[in-house]
Amino acid sequence: MELIKIAELIESKIKTLERGRHELEPRAKAKAEAIANYEKALAKKLIQLKNGITFQLDGETIENPPATLSEKIARGLCYDEKIKSELAEAQYKNAVIGLQTIQAELNGLQSINRYLSEK
Repeated sequence: MELIKIAELIESKIKTLERGRHELEPRAKAKAEAIANYEKALAKKLIQLKNGITFQLDGETIENPPATLSEKIARGLCYDEKIKSELAEAQYKNAVIGLQTIQAELNGLQSINRYLSEK
């Protein structure tokens, strides 16, 4: 590989890392909001279950469950919020891993550049 080509690839990876770094903040915010929304929905369902409100889940009626099962039932009732929370977390982790991969590629290119420069 030519030094000029390696230098161009290094510059490209640096620009990609810059763009990716700016993408992390909105993903982190989305992750935090999704987790908070799940926790809020869970608390709300627990309160409603305790107050005797009846729910339907997949055709099953839930009414005055035992206190020992209320939290598990509330989690089941909040499945949509949990899916959103898990998805937001996965998207954030994927972005971080993607940036780490680009960083590793950049490190490799910099090593090649040093090797070719010393020749």
